[in-house]
Amino acid sequence: MAIKVVIQGFYYCYMVQVVYAVHYYTAAVYEHHAILNPNSTALTNRTFALEFMSKNLDIYEQQVIAAAKRGAEIIVFPEDGIHGFNYSRASIYPYLDYLPSPNLLPWNPCLEPDRFLDTEVLQRLSCMASKSSMFLVANLGTKRPFDPLDSQCPPDGRYQFNTDVVFSDTGALVASYFKLNLYFEFGFDAPPDVQYAMFDTRFGRFGLFTCFDILFYEPVVSLIEEHNVKHLLYPTAWMNQLPLLSSIQIQRAFSSRFSVNILAANIHHRSLGMTGSGIFSPANSSYHYDMDTEQSQLIVAKVPVNPSEEMYPENDKKVSLEHDDSLGGNHFFNSAQICDQIDKTEHCVETREHQQESLFYAKMMYDNFTFIPLKDKDGKVHICAGTLCCYLTYRDHHVTNELYALGVFDGLHTVHGTYYLQICALVKCGGLDMETCGQEVTDASGTMTFQLWGRFSTKYIFPMIVTSGVTLQLPDHWGWADQNCYMNKKGLKLGLVTAALYGRCYERDNNLR
Repeated sequence: MAIKVVIQGFYYCYMVQVVYAVHYYTAAVYEHHAILNPNSTALTNRTFALEFMSKNLDIYEQQVIAAAKRGAEIIVFPEDGIHGFNYSRASIYPYLDYLPSPNLLPWNPCLEPDRFLDTEVLQRLSCMASKSSMFLVANLGTKRPFDPLDSQCPPDGRYQFNTDVVFSDTGALVASYFKLNLYFEFGFDAPPDVQYAMFDTRFGRFGLFTCFDILFYEPVVSLIEEHNVKHLLYPTAWMNQLPLLSSIQIQRAFSSRFSVNILAANIHHRSLGMTGSGIFSPANSSYHYDMDTEQSQLIVAKVPVNPSEEMYPENDKKVSLEHDDSLGGNHFFNSAQICDQIDKTEHCVETREHQQESLFYAKMMYDNFTFIPLKDKDGKVHICAGTLCCYLTYRDHHVTNELYALGVFDGLHTVHGTYYLQICALVKCGGLDMETCGQEVTDASGTMTFQLWGRFSTKYIFPMIVTSGVTLQLPDHWGWADQNCYMNKKGLKLGLVTAALYGRCYERDNNLR
């Protein structure tokens, strides 16, 4: 059964001065079960490529019409949704549109279809946007001939980019972005320089990024922190991996951490573990996650123009994203009680020797985590690795035939990407044996009230709570207190799969260059 849950609660820029006169706008994202090329590595010609891509574009056009009927003012389509994936550099070439340089703009492909060659896909997308009077965001492959003065040009004399494009409600091309952080995409080049792709609308400033970019500082964190972007458009082709990196899990956590809106459209292919799209604001989510069928899904939701004004459920103050010395609100402990070092306060009453007897090691997300099991209905545990110590206070844990453990990791992740992490994670294990901790789990029955915190060296901490059936929960409170990042949750009604503080040490990534 498909699961759809609603939780209540540069390349160049096209800029105009606007006044945001509305409090909400209506957005749509489409999780697309793409028609894939069964022979993607075969060499072909432009005519065949256009005939193939038109099959997916026909579906896009239907969804634009459907979204317009529901009042959508902007729609986002997924990464690779038009041409598919698993191409070689040579085989994808006929599927690439030509994208003109910024100095050749403005351009409305629907009104000027003959201005540039090999722009048939761009023309069709432009016409969809203008006919529906809707901003349209899509991902496609593009090509750009080399500049003779460019020493970084590929040997075949052209650039091939994984590209997001944006068309205004009149069909004008207003922004594009070349994906920076490629994920085993041998048909595409990374752009020579970081691009900050932005555009303004009457309902806010938007920025673009794609899929794997969400795990890196550039360009998305710069868009937020340096360019004041509050609305992020996110085409993705994400393969889910629990317990820490399912699609909607990281989308939800990213919106929470930065207090921004994310419009995320994932491609849908159950056999490849691809599902999970949504419209996320700091306090609300409308999302789709379906690993049972191959059905596409259109999501339409209201989105706040100013996401920072939203409050978390049951929270009477805005979340602190920086180090702070007071907790405030109704928390489980006073800030003075947080452990500054092991065995110092009532929350660290277990002796170091007792803790050490319970420690074990297991791989989670390909990383070597240190774990400690939860043994009682109520308890307090802590665990350390590297420079990071994690602490957990829990109660009302209805002990079942399930094993839960608190894990910690502080180090370099090296599989399917290289980047530094600091993680405190409470997870349900795959079985009752300790070596199953860290395995992918989608269902659970164990519930509890808990508080999780850790003394991190980075401020970029993403709070995650996933419950049974890969459903999302927001923390009751989270933020910083006494140099510790914390979150808590009371009264879970669904079994807990994962509760994590997922830290990205962007600063340490500089050592990899």
